[in-house]
Amino acid sequence: MARSAGSRASDPELRERLRALPSVEELAAPLRADGASAGLAVRAARAAIEARREAISAGRADDAVGLEDEARAALAAASRLRLRPVLNATGVIVHTNLGRAPLPSMAIDAAREVARGYSNLEYDLDAGRRGSRQDHVDELLRELTGAAGALVVNNCAAAVLLAAAALAGGRELVVSRGQLVEIGGSFRVPDVVAQSGARLVEVGTTNRTRLSDYERALGPETGAVLRAHPSNFRTVGFVQEVEIEALCELASSRGVPVIDDVGSGALAEGIPELADEPAVLRSVTAGCAVVCFSGDKLLGGPQAGLMVGAREAIERCRSHPLARAVRVDKLSLAALEATLQHYRDPAAARREVPVLRMLTAGESELAARAELMREAIVAGGVDARVIRASAKAGGGALPLLELEGPVCAVDPGAVGADELARRLRASDPPVVGRVREGWLLLDPRTLDDDGAGLAAAAVVGVFG
Repeated sequence: MARSAGSRASDPELRERLRALPSVEELAAPLRADGASAGLAVRAARAAIEARREAISAGRADDAVGLEDEARAALAAASRLRLRPVLNATGVIVHTNLGRAPLPSMAIDAAREVARGYSNLEYDLDAGRRGSRQDHVDELLRELTGAAGALVVNNCAAAVLLAAAALAGGRELVVSRGQLVEIGGSFRVPDVVAQSGARLVEVGTTNRTRLSDYERALGPETGAVLRAHPSNFRTVGFVQEVEIEALCELASSRGVPVIDDVGSGALAEGIPELADEPAVLRSVTAGCAVVCFSGDKLLGGPQAGLMVGAREAIERCRSHPLARAVRVDKLSLAALEATLQHYRDPAAARREVPVLRMLTAGESELAARAELMREAIVAGGVDARVIRASAKAGGGALPLLELEGPVCAVDPGAVGADELARRLRASDPPVVGRVREGWLLLDPRTLDDDGAGLAAAAVVGVFG
């Protein structure tokens, strides 16, 4: 009969093995001799000893693995940065969990240069006095959108909060019931309105809101009208909503500003894949007081909340006390300016902004990359084939868009798809794919050629 863990714990031989374990200081000494800091060496030694103690007590210790080797492995793990690059093979382009939009090369270079030392973040080099951090993107944003004013904060939720507080704080904010949505991270429109100090006034129904609903709601206590784009879902069938032009015309006739949260930042024109997203330029042209959108979704830049619109409304936002609490940092500003520069040339934007490039990737490009992975994986002795599957825009944008194309499907064999996916996530660099019908899919749409090669090598490595 097998002895229980309790009976094993009383075994004299077991107690002797536990007593034979070195002290933390003894095990940390060779790590410190190799250059590890005292703190990290002690932490790694303690972790290795505790792990070995538990293994011995449970009867599963492997004495073939040296304790010093385990301590060195613990040291390497403790020294590794927690936030690190990942190969996105999921086919989800703006993957929120994987950092959303990868930056254009020029944006990466701009952020690196600013991070390297000091910068003119809030210094006017011509005048030799204090300037505004907003000056670096203000003119560029106004040029690209046709707006009279522009402001950048740290994300789109902050932009909506600031606009609501500045234009409707202490007064009524009118919103369609069909737009009282929740998006990722439990971000709910009613909660934002509450934090702004405005009083929410709901109009219409979940599926139908008419212009007459807004007409009845607008009154002397109305501070603003908010339109919130339902980014990550669509209501279909018996539905009706008011077009932004009609809403702005009505609101203007009553002297009420319109705040339009268009979400994902569809600034590029002439791209069919973006047709279902509200265009920033359309909302500006319609006469919205403030148009809010994200920098790190379909715009393809860093995390930021962009606000463009009427000069007087933007100035009210700029001078509101919340503006400092939600201001954008210098690295994001540098990357944003460089990203926006590409939009001056639509062809350059499609070519240089990774999100746009992935959205519009052609069949031949994707097929070649999928085949590259298949060949490398098969050459490593693992079964793989090219099949067809659908990628997604992600990031709460374009929920109905299916980007069909070739993908590399890996047969996990006896390992199983879930275990293969786990091993790939543990590789260096980590590879995140998706599982479908027992296969592990590597989507070439969200990988470049180098990344595809690394993903294939990781697959071969975990089977090696």
